[in-house]
Amino acid sequence: MAGLLGALLVLPQGVAFATLAGLPPEFGLYSAIVPCVVAALFGSSRHVMSGPTNANSLALYAVLAPLAAAGSPAYIQMALAVTILVGILQWLVGVLRLGSLANFISPSALFGFTSGAAVLIAVHALNDALGLEIGAHGAGAVLAGVARGLGDLHWGALLVAATTVAVSLLARRWDRRKPHMLIGLAAGTAMAAGLNAWVFDAAGRPVSVLGALAQPWPPFHVPDIDWATLPDLVGLAFALSIVALAQSISIAKAVASRSGQIIDANREFIGQGLSNIVGGFFSSYLSCGSLNRSIPNYESGARTPLAAVFAAVLLVLLVMLSAPLLAMIPHAAIAGLLLLVAWNLLELPRWRQAARIQRSEFLIALATLVATVTIRMEIAILLGTLLSLMVYLHRTSHPAMRTMGFDADDPERHFAVLEMAQRPLPECPQLKLLRMEGSVYFGAVAHVADQLQALRARPDAPRHLLIMAKSMNFIDQAGALLWEDELRKRREMGGDLYFHRPRPGVTQMWRRTGFVERLGEDHIFPDKNTAIAQIYARLDPGICAGCTARIFRECGPLGTAGQPSPRCGSAADSGGDAARAG
Repeated sequence: MAGLLGALLVLPQGVAFATLAGLPPEFGLYSAIVPCVVAALFGSSRHVMSGPTNANSLALYAVLAPLAAAGSPAYIQMALAVTILVGILQWLVGVLRLGSLANFISPSALFGFTSGAAVLIAVHALNDALGLEIGAHGAGAVLAGVARGLGDLHWGALLVAATTVAVSLLARRWDRRKPHMLIGLAAGTAMAAGLNAWVFDAAGRPVSVLGALAQPWPPFHVPDIDWATLPDLVGLAFALSIVALAQSISIAKAVASRSGQIIDANREFIGQGLSNIVGGFFSSYLSCGSLNRSIPNYESGARTPLAAVFAAVLLVLLVMLSAPLLAMIPHAAIAGLLLLVAWNLLELPRWRQAARIQRSEFLIALATLVATVTIRMEIAILLGTLLSLMVYLHRTSHPAMRTMGFDADDPERHFAVLEMAQRPLPECPQLKLLRMEGSVYFGAVAHVADQLQALRARPDAPRHLLIMAKSMNFIDQAGALLWEDELRKRREMGGDLYFHRPRPGVTQMWRRTGFVERLGEDHIFPDKNTAIAQIYARLDPGICAGCTARIFRECGPLGTAGQPSPRCGSAADSGGDAARAG
């Protein structure tokens, strides 16, 4: 049943998109048969249905129109040849395991893209839903045309679209397991047939229907092109591959976010590549995952790729055996289904949740939505991804540096973050305990250096600094130089620098740069008890004598600062109490 709905949905879309691409209408139907089957069987997603799309059609026309007249034999041959080249490039991306690049498409950018695509689906469906004839393609131009043509809207088409939506919603509410969209489409078709028979039979403009369809079986054909143009076509294919791959993986992830399936990007790219390679030899032009067919496919109950296979097979059989009945399907009913799909894709509650929980992610999604509606879809996806990476870099370039201490009244002496303590806690005047929460790489060096400088600049700043480096995931050469500089400045002011539990990767970088040798192996500690016990023995006993903080167990009544730390004994044991507390 899901395959049947997919076949019915692609009928008007295939004809319209082929015309948009500058190709004869039957090429849109061809592109919904062979590529759909190949992508379903060899791809990763269980629900994505491939075929002609609005964005691919526009992109193909944009790159080929300067080279040949649209619809001419030369144009058709180049379109098929470029499709094969795009397929080869997509296949190579999957085979070379470069699909991990798709992981950089953030959920926020994907959500914005999905919502933007929903807006585009709804805007372009308005033409048929209102019975208008608008030749514009851009969302803004379509809306402007709709505004100008409201006085000429066809009330019969509007009634058919409304009937389709209403019956679909009622059928879904009655039983979600039923193919509610197919039921709605049948109701809309019946409404259009009645209106055309009894209202518009003698006067007025009838509700537009699909009409007679071309023979859908795609013939085998090897593209015939001038080999001298091949380098130019490869360049065009590279640009088109970005368009198709960005759409395909975004749509696959958008559907997977609803179904819960885990997408293998490499396998998805292989499937899309093979679909275009094979499709190009069967008179099919550039195809990829179609959002306005994949979502209805999933919502109609599809659970395996066989739904897409059935959609392709049924498309052929329906046109061959039921052409007169299919010719009666009104464009307005198809538009009504697309409006319903668009509304489901918008997910307004999720927008409200995003605005409430994390404003930056909300803005990324909103920017991607606006870009999807106003510029090319693949550029919108790249823009959303770039914004997400910029936000990520901003966050990681400001790692948290938290001052740690003890609550002297806590018998267990747990370590505590001073800024989060319920009451002010004293600090040791000689030893600063600082926990690094983040990596120190070139983008974060300036922030970390400023924070360390601020700590040293205070008149009463502790001269010794213990960095709790367990959460410092990695450093690069710039980060290594930062700690070299901090070590030098600490020793110039009469103090020293120490590290607790640095990660192996960090220690390896320090050894390669010689920093461990300059710092001293005895300045890197495996646990807190050893660190505090040994550092305390290096503090100034004169300052300890007048100190009232007494936050370490080693402090005691007067403390043992400045005395050699025993290899095993009271200092280590008392330090162990502090460490166990931490």
